[in-house]
Amino acid sequence: MELIGEEDLKAALLLHPKGVGVPVSHTNRCGDEVKIRTIVFKVIGMTCSSCATSMESALMKLNGIKSVMVSPLQGQAVVKYNPESISAKLIKEAAEETGFQVDEFPEQDIAVCRLRIKGMACTSCSESVERALLMVDGVKKAVVGLALEEAKIHYDPSITNTDLITEAIEDSGFGANLISSGSDLNKVHLKLEGISSQDDLNVIRCSLEYLEGVNHVEFDIKEHVVSVSYEPDIIGPRYLIQCIQEAGKGLSSYQASLFTPPRPQDKERRHEVQMYRNQFLWSCLFSVPIFISSMVLPMLPPYGNWLEYKVLNMLSIGLLLRWILCTPLQFIIGQRFYAGSYHALRRKSANMDVLVALGTNAAYFYSIYIIIKALTSESFEGQDFFETSAMLISFILLGKYLEVLAKGKTSDALAKLADLAPDTAYLLTMDGDGNVLSDVEINTQLIQKNDILKIVPGAKVPVDGVVVDGQSFVNESMITGEARPVAKGPGDKVIGGTVNENGCLVIRATHVGSESALSQIVQLVEAAQLARAPVQKLADQISRFFVPTVVVAAFTTWLGWFISGEAGIYPKWWIPKAMDAFELALQFGISVLVVACPCALGLATPTAVMVATGKGASQGVLIKGGEALEKAHKVKVVVFDKTGTLTVGKPAVVSAVLFSNISMEEFCDMAIAAESNSEHPIGKAVVEHAKKFCLNFGTQKECLTEVKDFEVHTGAGVSGKVREKTIFVGNKRLMRLFNVALGGEVEAYISENEKLARSCVIVAIDGTVAGAFAVTDPVKPEAARVVSFLHSMNIVSVMVTGDNWATATAIGEEVGIQKVFAETDPIGKADKIKELQLKGLTVAMVGDGINDSPALVAADVGMAIGAGTDVAIEAADVVLIKSNLEDVVTAIDLSRKTMLRIRLNYVWALGYNVLAMPIAAGILFPFTGIRLPPWLAGACMAASSVSVVCSSLLLQSYEKPLKVQAV
Repeated sequence: MELIGEEDLKAALLLHPKGVGVPVSHTNRCGDEVKIRTIVFKVIGMTCSSCATSMESALMKLNGIKSVMVSPLQGQAVVKYNPESISAKLIKEAAEETGFQVDEFPEQDIAVCRLRIKGMACTSCSESVERALLMVDGVKKAVVGLALEEAKIHYDPSITNTDLITEAIEDSGFGANLISSGSDLNKVHLKLEGISSQDDLNVIRCSLEYLEGVNHVEFDIKEHVVSVSYEPDIIGPRYLIQCIQEAGKGLSSYQASLFTPPRPQDKERRHEVQMYRNQFLWSCLFSVPIFISSMVLPMLPPYGNWLEYKVLNMLSIGLLLRWILCTPLQFIIGQRFYAGSYHALRRKSANMDVLVALGTNAAYFYSIYIIIKALTSESFEGQDFFETSAMLISFILLGKYLEVLAKGKTSDALAKLADLAPDTAYLLTMDGDGNVLSDVEINTQLIQKNDILKIVPGAKVPVDGVVVDGQSFVNESMITGEARPVAKGPGDKVIGGTVNENGCLVIRATHVGSESALSQIVQLVEAAQLARAPVQKLADQISRFFVPTVVVAAFTTWLGWFISGEAGIYPKWWIPKAMDAFELALQFGISVLVVACPCALGLATPTAVMVATGKGASQGVLIKGGEALEKAHKVKVVVFDKTGTLTVGKPAVVSAVLFSNISMEEFCDMAIAAESNSEHPIGKAVVEHAKKFCLNFGTQKECLTEVKDFEVHTGAGVSGKVREKTIFVGNKRLMRLFNVALGGEVEAYISENEKLARSCVIVAIDGTVAGAFAVTDPVKPEAARVVSFLHSMNIVSVMVTGDNWATATAIGEEVGIQKVFAETDPIGKADKIKELQLKGLTVAMVGDGINDSPALVAADVGMAIGAGTDVAIEAADVVLIKSNLEDVVTAIDLSRKTMLRIRLNYVWALGYNVLAMPIAAGILFPFTGIRLPPWLAGACMAASSVSVVCSSLLLQSYEKPLKVQAV
């Protein structure tokens, strides 16, 4: 067990246990409001400390360099610099001028930030925000998610910053708040006590900025909170607190404690829900009386007769009352539609706000015209549309309120993942002999790498780590979706957020902060929810011309009905009482304007992608974006790697046979003794199997027998003397080498197992074969079921492996794969996939190793086994967290279900427009007398958006087609 204590943290950075680190530090200027960045790169060609010193001296001469740390043994350099004074490119050039080769150098210093965008109503809004962002100098890439209401921006920090980016969004007519920046991934907020002046803050700033591993220090003077961005490999939050407290020794006494600011996403979501709810309730306060006075009371004489009393000329009490109630609703509560329309038209686009503003204003100002005519005439009779304007605004606000509530549910799975980590953990302090000196409960945010933590039964694992002591079962279902508890012992990995069920575990923290599996899952899902699926391009293209087309259609509708009425083309009795041809035409035009809002169309794809990626993550399937989600439903061929994918990837003994009178216990004891010093995977498998036998059926304790004259015979096996008996353990080659005769029974056993792709380990004692073990890399128990299920989904399974033909063919037959490609190198795997793609097939590749990464990239959909290498996981489009092949089926099936849901969403969205627009335009009126009043058209438009979001939410009930079975 390794501990990081105070002395370890003060040691030179990159100090190798057997080497020399050469630290060079530079004191930062106190009070400077500069952002210090850290860059790490490899240096090739250094041989000693003097080499490191020469590079450090050269770099320290550059203006803007704060500190340089070079390790000659690890061949790595860490440079802290001020990006306002020097660029990363100049640092690289200066390092290369010292005569050494620089490798793994970040080519461009790109920062990433996430912003909350306010005021987006449809796809045209998100496109407008993207255009505004891409016009900012230094912005390299911008992705805006309509359903998530967020934007992810990649930018050059030497050219622009988050303030300028936020300003650009606000100039385009939308609100923007910073959610996080790249430096926030490892950031701690500390509440300060004992601060009485600016000098105190300067002292603390100097103390923190002096530390290696601190990237940026930011103060909230009003709240006395300091935010520190740091490198978790170098420093931790507890040491930062200690540094602040030590800085106060003397005249002042400083204290620092962990501060947890409220999550801005939750706060803003609650604020948005409350805002729409309040606006809707206020609108009801005005619109309900208007509706009653115009629609209900006139139909209930004599209760409504008082509304007809004339105030002046033909101006009645009812008309005056509706005008008084409608005006604040139109211009105060409905102000958001005017603001949205202004900004949309200013950026030469049109959105929902434009349609609503046009419709409500047409109704309102025509009603004003009716009032003026009533005031100036003693015989004029006209129908006002105040109820149309009022009801429209109320129904649209109700729709937005319900939509925001529903959209909040779409990210429930992600929120649950983010909240899995416990609040506290037990930190152990150990002495050199491994004895516990103290046991302290601390906040999980204070955990540092290599901390020793105690996990009591029933508690959650706070961070990723390795078990150093104890035995228990851990429920990992919240991360992997697998309900069966997993046994954990010394050397096993545990994941933060999982639950320790029965025993007490002691673990060493290996990944904290943004490096933890839970944090990476959340980041990956957030990125996936922002990414647009190709199918969304359809909605984007439609939205570009949709609103102008609707405006033209509404004007044409009004004009057509008005001219027809004035020209007498349709009979006068078609016109309802108290209306004329102009008013009837105006109602049809307003209905067309309102009913055809494109909001639902823009929400059809992103809401489904949000729910699907969140649901997949909660079940152990990480899908990296909408494009991967969409491609997976087209898969016709799944290509499997063999080792570690179809097989367990670890040799295991599947049978043991005796060919002499020796007992099985003695036979296993001899095998353990001979192979215990072997490093070969097959030898380890034999030892593991033999030890299990001894423990279960022998003396209930490990069999330990010394071996003498131990010798390794490369490619053949091992030999030695055990209890004065000469023993050989190996293959047929070793037996022939020492003239050990193989009888017919032994030859038959070897031949039979070779056909099954098994390796035979023969054990000979004093020149006679005593027995043999059959060793194989066992096939995963679910492999055959997965291949069979894929076949039922009309998907062909193919195996591509670098192993020999005999083994590959045997494994293929066992799992049911008929098409096998063996003895294939990594490039060859990618070529096989390209051959399949040339036949017009969509190909998915499932692999786990570095050698699979070219094939994972070449495939239309790359699926990486979660237990595989980081390179494979990085190259893949889908990550199967719990390394279970059943999730290959889950990924494809979830994709199919999601694409079906997206198509249904488009039916909901376009169905309203395709069916409702002709009805709103009055196509049924001549035949049935049915017309769609504007207020009812507004209700239909609001319902379309809500129905699309609710349709996407049905994906929350998704269940895997193949369940994990207990072995």
